[in-house]
Amino acid sequence: MNFFVRHGRVLVLLSVLTACTPVISARGQQPDPEAVETVEPGVSSRRDVENALGTPSTQGVFRENVWYYMSERTERTAFFRPQLIERKIIAVVFDDSGVVEDIVTYTENDKKEVDLVARVTPTAGNELSIIQQLFGNVGRFAQP
Repeated sequence: MNFFVRHGRVLVLLSVLTACTPVISARGQQPDPEAVETVEPGVSSRRDVENALGTPSTQGVFRENVWYYMSERTERTAFFRPQLIERKIIAVVFDDSGVVEDIVTYTENDKKEVDLVARVTPTAGNELSIIQQLFGNVGRFAQP
């Protein structure tokens, strides 16, 4: 019995220590920095970029000639919220002929806060009470 108590304490201590070990999660597509250096503005084409970096995470919505490679790493300890370690966005801008025009790297320091508009769009129609919603259609349908 004494054996189980002594080893049980060690087991509990190890469980507590491993529960506090941070877990690092990587999400997105982080291209190799050496591969990014091989992409040359004015020389590399879309095919060259795709061969070097892979397919993009997303493409530009307002400008179709931009490919984005997005990634982020977070660290979570036990039951706490994840903490951001690194967030990186690599934007590859192409000209109209499909040749790389520019490569821009954005980090967490480049973010901008956007104020949301608090207005509510008015809608036409009636606001019905729950009774009107439940009994509003009674007698409206003809029997076949």
